[in-house]
Amino acid sequence: MALSIETCAAQHIGDRKEQQDRVGIFAHPTRKGLLLTVLADGMGGHTGGALAAEQVVHSARTNFDGFGVAEDPREMLAASIRDGHDGIKLTRYTSEQDPHSTACVLVLQPGRADWAHCGDSRIYHFRDGALISRTQDHSYVGDLIRKGYLTEEQAEKHPNKNILLSCLGEPEPPQIDFGETAPLLAGDCFLLCSDGLWAYFTVAELARVVTEFPPRQAAEIFINTARDRAQGRGDNCSLAIVRLKEIEKPPAPAVGRQRGA
Repeated sequence: MALSIETCAAQHIGDRKEQQDRVGIFAHPTRKGLLLTVLADGMGGHTGGALAAEQVVHSARTNFDGFGVAEDPREMLAASIRDGHDGIKLTRYTSEQDPHSTACVLVLQPGRADWAHCGDSRIYHFRDGALISRTQDHSYVGDLIRKGYLTEEQAEKHPNKNILLSCLGEPEPPQIDFGETAPLLAGDCFLLCSDGLWAYFTVAELARVVTEFPPRQAAEIFINTARDRAQGRGDNCSLAIVRLKEIEKPPAPAVGRQRGA
């Protein structure tokens, strides 16, 4: 079964003075069928967060461009995040900011997808409207959920929900978690998004929109709805959608008797 890929990346500054999220979708420069999607939510004062997020995208793309045929995708993903972390730490010595960033990196190859993340930006994997997997936030409330002390609903209203336990730019190495899926099927959809977007939606809402609408229209719905629900207090919001669909075969040519001259 041949598959085609539909993609869209979108952002909104929200009610902030500066857009510190970064998102990008890139094809491999030499290998057909490889696609990189990366999203970063920068933090760290005026311009500091933006520089940190840009470093994540740059590091991910540099590692992806050099991704070899025999290389383990997890090694490439881990190197992308570690290099982004090191680059952010270096900017601290050349500026007065204290930059940090989250990171979500997804790589599609023929027949499989691999991803890695650090922080509380998320990667969702949906298939035909059902949630297959979701990255787990490296946050204070995320840790409480994993330990059974909070439910997802309670975490949404927790006063410390924005505290991260790991991100890029900290003195400690970033915590990196991985995911994968194979084979890829028609109906697979991957959504990468910052907390400025996912905070305003249930999983069921996210699944319905990415299933029922093309990526570009889905992105417009997500951003417009997040803006309405933020009620003037919205953070930067960013997202990327990667959706696979079966290539429709052209109809067979009609076979008929040729009319003579």
